[in-house]
Amino acid sequence: MRIGIIGAGNVGATLARLLVQTDNDVAIANSRGPETLGELEKELGEHARTVTAAEAAEFGDVVVVAVPFGRYRELPATELNGKTVVDAGNYYPERDGHVAELDDGRITSSELVQQYLRGAHVVKAFNAMRADHLREFGHEGGANERYGIPVSGDDPAAKPQVFELIEQLGFEPVDAGGLADGGRKHQPGTDVFIADLPARELRARIGVEPV
Repeated sequence: MRIGIIGAGNVGATLARLLVQTDNDVAIANSRGPETLGELEKELGEHARTVTAAEAAEFGDVVVVAVPFGRYRELPATELNGKTVVDAGNYYPERDGHVAELDDGRITSSELVQQYLRGAHVVKAFNAMRADHLREFGHEGGANERYGIPVSGDDPAAKPQVFELIEQLGFEPVDAGGLADGGRKHQPGTDVFIADLPARELRARIGVEPV
């Protein structure tokens, strides 16, 4: 699969390293320009390249967005039209500035991202596990007791693409529901956020049945 990644911090770079190991082709971007990612490009090898954010958006069949929530309006909306966009970010008011409708629970951060990226199909995933645990815990429990990754989204065709990526990395996708109801189940402050749970326990805590 062709994966674009916008954001080369802990989560974005970790996902890039993992995805090239499963024979995906990755184009990764940061806010400072591809010339600042030379060392990462060398590390990732022949299945990766460093590009601009717009180029990463155009490249990917799926595009992972791993940028601070407060900068989501800088995403290349035109280039992301029609794409499955994985929102791996979280709202932290002390970093992002207070947003009243998030503070009072009227909406989720991923719904705001979806409103901005009107032509894309936003799926929330990879936001509830620390980057080092994403790196270390794939395949950790074997086929019968894998760690779960919660996934929320409204598009029935986009979700399976994200499920496939999660499976490739050795985790078990757990469908938490839509962006509105599901997103609230695995955002900061919930009891599954950075809890690193086996899929069975994750399902129990967010109240969903096994598929």
